[in-house]
Amino acid sequence: MAHDHDISAPVRVLVVDDFAPFRQVIGSLLQKRPELQVIGEAADGLEAVQKAEELQPDLILLDIGLPRQDGIEAARRIRKLAARYKILFVSQESSADVVQEALSLGASGYVLKARAASELLAAVDAVLQGKQFVSAGLARDLPDNVADDRVPDRLPPQSIRISRQHEVQFYSDDASFKEGFTSVVEAALKAGSTVIVVATELLRKGLLQGLQVHGVDVAAAIEQRRYIHLDVAETLSTCMVINLPDPVRFFKVGGDLITATARAANDGHPPGAADSGLSPVLCAQNKTDAAIQLERLWDEIAKTYEVDILCGYVLTGLQREQQGHIYERICAEHSAVRSHNGP
Repeated sequence: MAHDHDISAPVRVLVVDDFAPFRQVIGSLLQKRPELQVIGEAADGLEAVQKAEELQPDLILLDIGLPRQDGIEAARRIRKLAARYKILFVSQESSADVVQEALSLGASGYVLKARAASELLAAVDAVLQGKQFVSAGLARDLPDNVADDRVPDRLPPQSIRISRQHEVQFYSDDASFKEGFTSVVEAALKAGSTVIVVATELLRKGLLQGLQVHGVDVAAAIEQRRYIHLDVAETLSTCMVINLPDPVRFFKVGGDLITATARAANDGHPPGAADSGLSPVLCAQNKTDAAIQLERLWDEIAKTYEVDILCGYVLTGLQREQQGHIYERICAEHSAVRSHNGP
C-alpha cells in the first residue's frame, strides 16, 4: 500500500504529555527512526493546540489526561485548525468508551502507554500509511470498521479503568519495617495478587522467613511467578545514570518486568502490588533529589500499568537534621501516607 505521507520527507512530530519523563521515553523510541523528527513538545491541552498551530506537524502524539484542557478537547480544536494533522493518542485510559470517542474525532490511532515500547513505532507506521491502529485487546469492544493492525502476543488491557495507589508507609525502626512489609505481602498474596518486592538482601530474607512462619506457601508463589523479589542494588544499577534515575531505562526495566510477570501469572493482568525499596535506599544514602525523581517515575508506573505501589521508609534511616524536610517531600509524592510503629 502506498504511504499517505511522502516517505522521502521527514515526519514532523509533536509530542504532548504532561509527564516530562514519559515525553523522553517517546522521544527515545522515535529516535530509532531517523525520518521521525520531534519538532516540539507540549505539557497540556491548550499548549498542544497552540504548538499545533505554530509548528504545523505531520503527526501529533497526544495524551488524554492533560491539565488545563484534556486531550479529547484538544484534538477537537486541532482538527478544526487543520484536518490534515494526523493524531495518534498515547494514553493510559483503556475504557472502550474513551477509545471510541477519541477515534470518532478523526484520530488515526490509539496506543496504550503500557504498550508504547512495543507498539508505538508500529502504530506510527500504520498511521503514516493512512491506516488506523488500535492497541490489541481494545479493538474487540469497538465497531467492526475500526482497523486493528496488531502485533501479536500483547498484554490484554483492563476493560474498566481501575484506580491504583502509590502509597508510602513510615516505620519507626527496622523491626517494624520487616513486620509491616511482611503483613502487606502476606495480605496481597492471600488475596490472589502478584507481588514484586524490591529490597535489600537482609529484608528479602526476613520477608521469606516471616511469610513461611505465617503459613504462606512462598515456594509455590515463586514458582507461579506471583512473588518476585529483586535486589535493590542490582535494580538501581540498571536504571541510574550519573547518580540520577534515567526515565527511559526505568520504564524499560519496570514495564518489561510487569508485563512479563502478568503473562507468567496466566491471567493477563498486571501485578496487584509492587513494593519498592529503591527510593528509601537513595534517601538513606543522602541522595534525596534522586529518590524524589524515582518516586515520580513510580507514580507514572502505577498509573500507566495499573499497579499498586507501596514504598517503605524507616525514619531512623533518614538524616536526622533533614528528617522533617525529607518527610514532607516524600509525602508530597504519594497518594496516601501511613505509619507503622510495631506492636
